[in-house]
Parts: sequence; structure tokens; C-alpha cells
Amino acid sequence: MKDKIIKAFSAFNKFSASWTGTIIIVLFFIFFVAQAFVIPSGSMKNSLLIGDFLFVKKFSYGMSIPHIPWLEIPVAFDFDKDGHLWQGERPKRGDIVVFRYPLEPKIYYVKRMFAKSGDEVIFSPNTMYLRASEGDEYMKKNYDQNDLVRLNGKLFIKEPYKNAGIHYDLNERKDNFGGQKLDIFTIAMLAKSKGQFAMDPIYVDELPALQIIDDASFNAFYFKVKDDEFFMVGDNRENSNDSRFWGAVEYKYIVGKPWFVYFSWDKDYKVRWERVGRFVDSLENDPKYAKSARD
Repeated sequence: MKDKIIKAFSAFNKFSASWTGTIIIVLFFIFFVAQAFVIPSGSMKNSLLIGDFLFVKKFSYGMSIPHIPWLEIPVAFDFDKDGHLWQGERPKRGDIVVFRYPLEPKIYYVKRMFAKSGDEVIFSPNTMYLRASEGDEYMKKNYDQNDLVRLNGKLFIKEPYKNAGIHYDLNERKDNFGGQKLDIFTIAMLAKSKGQFAMDPIYVDELPALQIIDDASFNAFYFKVKDDEFFMVGDNRENSNDSRFWGAVEYKYIVGKPWFVYFSWDKDYKVRWERVGRFVDSLENDPKYAKSARD
């Protein structure tokens, strides 16, 4: 038995040392295990930063259809039309998720999953609210009572996720919106007027009236997530082009979960050693790293 193991290991070592073996092993790793990804925008600041290079676990939510890197050509047929070789568990509320942009599937996005199937979302200036599909008793049992509020007769959770990097910065330059200096709610209203916003205007009695416009017919936006879809929002709420604008993400576009940062540098190409080798879970939950991201 020992001789067989040694012989098998020797054969594998010889195979992996060849060009063919190296290519096959690398492609297997990229297709089925982890894929390299770089953070291109500031929508997830302060959890993930521009210049963070990370690996994404491709098996976190089932196995998404492998694509040839850069060319984005699928190497397997999508028999079930669900974007996966086999299905797995769905993203959980609060997960950071890598997915294909629904309007241009060759582009990858990374956001936090704010709401899942059946959930309701309300977006108002500087605040977001979630109504979990499981109902009132579930929310009372699983969320801080101080965060529970009634809006138009329904129980909602005010800002349900407490990760250190989630924030609203009204002074943030909106590089995801052409450098505009307007706040995100005003940008949302302008986008809605052009038919480029997914949420519906709603008036919530318990929320203050808008001061920025004379129209008193609404003071927030509302969205209910359809079956097997996921509402994705960036942690940098004032500078994130996300599900508020283009709607929820179908399961077929889900790729995986960010794993760890293997390299990171800032805009001046200075290496951020404090982030290198860190698991994403530690970066998004440790106030120390969120603070360093603000500096």
C-alpha cells in the first residue's frame, strides 16, 4: 500500500511539473476552487478597498459555470439555466458576495447581500430598512429591539448590519456616478425620473418629509425581493451603484464569496501590509481595519 502511494505521488509530481500538468492544475483551481479578483471601485469602502487583490471561493453557493479568464467564455453548458454546474446554499443576509452584473454579465461586482427572497427594503436619506420575510416574531427574536421600527404599519429593522465598514459619507466623491457631489438619495431621484432606478417611490408616515423637493408624494423608496433573487448594496452607501438602481440579482449570476486578500496597494502604489494575508471576514468585522481604511 505504501509503495502504491509513493508511486502515485511520484506520478502526480511528474505530471504537475510538466507544462501540460501545470496548465491543467491552474485551470482546475481557477474554474472550481478560487478565482482572483481586484476591487475596482470604492463602493465597498471601508470593508474592501480599491487596490485590494483577493481570492473568491467559487464553491460557497454551489458551483458557478466556469468561464475562461479575461475572455469570459463558458466552458460548460448551462443545462438548468441557473448559471451553475450544481446548486448550493444561497447567500445569507449580510454576506459579501461576488456576482455577475445583471446588465452586463461579463463584469463582476462585489456587494453585501442586504435582502433575500420575500424581504422588503425601504431606502430613505441616510438610512436603509429591512423587513425579513420570516415575519415579526423572527425579527423580534434575532435583532436588537432598539433597531425595530414600525413603518406604515409593518415592522422593519433599521440598518440591520453592524459591520464596521458600513457607513454614509456625505462628503464622498461619487466616482461611481461621474464624480457628482450630490447625495445618493438625490442621485436616486434623478435616476428614477430617467427610468434608471429599480425601487418605487413611497410615502412613509413615520419618516420626515423631504426638504430637497416640493413634491410631497413620497419620502422614501421601496422594493420587495422576488423569489431566488438577492438585493445587493455597497457598504459605502453614498457611492455604490447597486440593487437600488438596477434591481435584485438572480441566483444564476452569483459567483462566490470573497475569501482573503493576497495583496493590496493604495492609489500611490504603496503596499498596505496591514491588509495582506487577511481573511475578508476579519477585515469587515474588525473596527481597526475599518478605521485604517478611513485614514
